[in-house]
Amino acid sequence: MAAQVDTKLSLLIRGGTLIDGTKRARVDADIGIAGDQVVFIGDASHLSADRVIDASGKIVAPGFIDSHTHDDAALLLDPLMLAKVSQGVTSVVTGNCGVSTAPLADHVPRPMPLSLIASRESHEGASFPHFAGYLAALDRSPASVNVIPMVGHTTLRVSAMDALDREARPDEIEAMRALLSEAMEAGAVGLSTGTYYPPAAAATMREIVEVCRPLAEKGGIYVTHMRDEADRCVESIEETLEIGRALGVPVVISHHKLAREQNFGKSRVTLPLIEAAMKCQCVGLDCYPYDASSTMLHQDEKRLQGRVKIASSGSHPELVGRELADIAASWGVSLVEASKRLQPASAIYFSMDEADVQRILAFEHTMIGSDGLPSREKPHPRLWGTFSRVLGRYCRELSLFPLETAIWKMTGLTAQTFGVERRGTIEVGQYADIVVFDAATVGDRATYEDPAQQSAGIEAVIVNGEVTFAGGAHIGRRAGRVVRRRAA
Repeated sequence: MAAQVDTKLSLLIRGGTLIDGTKRARVDADIGIAGDQVVFIGDASHLSADRVIDASGKIVAPGFIDSHTHDDAALLLDPLMLAKVSQGVTSVVTGNCGVSTAPLADHVPRPMPLSLIASRESHEGASFPHFAGYLAALDRSPASVNVIPMVGHTTLRVSAMDALDREARPDEIEAMRALLSEAMEAGAVGLSTGTYYPPAAAATMREIVEVCRPLAEKGGIYVTHMRDEADRCVESIEETLEIGRALGVPVVISHHKLAREQNFGKSRVTLPLIEAAMKCQCVGLDCYPYDASSTMLHQDEKRLQGRVKIASSGSHPELVGRELADIAASWGVSLVEASKRLQPASAIYFSMDEADVQRILAFEHTMIGSDGLPSREKPHPRLWGTFSRVLGRYCRELSLFPLETAIWKMTGLTAQTFGVERRGTIEVGQYADIVVFDAATVGDRATYEDPAQQSAGIEAVIVNGEVTFAGGAHIGRRAGRVVRRRAA
């Protein structure tokens, strides 16, 4: 706690209850901000400020860090980022699942799922052959949230290889390694893979380790949408852990889940496996609070099992929101054929067990990530509701964990995992990324039928000391910054 402050306060958050992002017990405290930093925590009854927020009866917490997003293009195309700030998010980790919007030259193909975030249409004619160019564009035109950028392995593959249905040759590995090294020099915090998807499915563990050598040299993190999150989930976890050991770098298992009914309950196996590995290497994981996933609309029968709802379709936008089985029946064709006709498309897959979701969320080391796909059509509601849903449904209603733990999973833990300095906690000297919310009413309103709904109970959101969201509305400030990799 700061006893005195010598700088005039630009903002004072008065009368709130502080939960600081460390799992420490809550305390009543005023928060004083000067410029972009927290400079005072304590009783500020003797202080004044240019602006005062009355947080009486409310929780004051660090701004939430979304550990898993696909906001790469959205940050430039929709920089207000209302879907995120309206639920208290102040920072987003980009470049997940092997796909990033850079480095991509104009001529480079964009196969699914890369095209979901980096189509030529989404770039509106702009492309970024160098990662530094993408980050420079974000510097010139900031979004309303901070950006913690990663580079995607699939993006490197399509940039360096003439065929994706095989392991990379030594010269291609060298080219990808050079692109990764360049991206990390520009500020990327690490690399993600998406070996679950066709463009990277042929990549061997040897290829991944060799491409990722710069992570070890420069102090980066390895993040993965694993090869399999269903029948071979355990084997995929073991591969992920082995890659981390081979490189000597931290690893993160993205959106941990167990898909398909025959795998329900297997989190009782996977979580102890992950916890045991944590004793001898750096391992993290994240999860979203829903029992349905969302990604590209697959074109193979095995991955179309169960209930599948169309989230977007370039060829048949009028069918967005309908279920694939109904569309296939109305056309008199198979699920695979219907999927082909709907392309390019994304979908929501109802394929998980709620008990597994709760078990993974409750696991002490699990971060919170939305994995939302920005869309003007019918995106998964997690794009708008992930963080408020954790606070409302899983913390307050189901008592899965205390509020201090819920906030730590969204803030301090995530900052620590990704090596983000001076964010993720509220302490003197930290950047002033802060959310004020009502613990009694906070919750998600986004639904599968009507997903673009702001959360309840979010009172104010502050990014780098700038009030960005208040009174249920975005006030137009775009104070986000690129959070570049710290030097190894």
